[in-house]
Amino acid sequence: MNTRLLLSAAALAVAATATSAQAQSEACTFDAEIPDFTQAQIDALYECVRDELPAAYGAGDDEVAAVYREWGAAATGPAAPGFHGGRFLNTFVNEVGYDAYITYEDDDEAFEVPVGTVIAKESYTLRDGAPRIGPLFIMTRVATDESPDTDGWVYAGVQPNGNPMGVSQSFCHDCHGGYSFSDSLGYPAYEVRLGQ
Repeated sequence: MNTRLLLSAAALAVAATATSAQAQSEACTFDAEIPDFTQAQIDALYECVRDELPAAYGAGDDEVAAVYREWGAAATGPAAPGFHGGRFLNTFVNEVGYDAYITYEDDDEAFEVPVGTVIAKESYTLRDGAPRIGPLFIMTRVATDESPDTDGWVYAGVQPNGNPMGVSQSFCHDCHGGYSFSDSLGYPAYEVRLGQ
């Protein structure tokens, strides 16, 4: 084959990749402030990070980070941010606790998800108009007597580089413990709950 033809084909391929990357970058640049985001903008922002999140968390050796996307989604998608540092969150729950979790019980002090339930919350935000990945927050339900100070919950996290995150159990539970009427669960926003 002609060398000139091969070089032309290679140049076209590089140009096409650069154009695609530029289009992706432009589509993932947002002018709005987070409090002003519409649900369409929230959904568009998630599309920009959807594939990057599990890849980032999975760069380490955390067992939850490696499998959480195989679990049930606990909402139709992320909603406007609130807790967890004002980040957008998207929640997944393992098979053990999924059915109990998506009842979104919020008025029963006796309600408990089953021991063995694991919840993973992806997080990300917007900085300088572009998405920025945050930690993967993890809650694991154990027997209450195994972790009495946190009502049977163990909190953990994975940084965006896949490394474990230092987590203060009391710091996390100071907030989650306020949800005693739902087994310490702060559910996704109403507008993205399944079946709402």
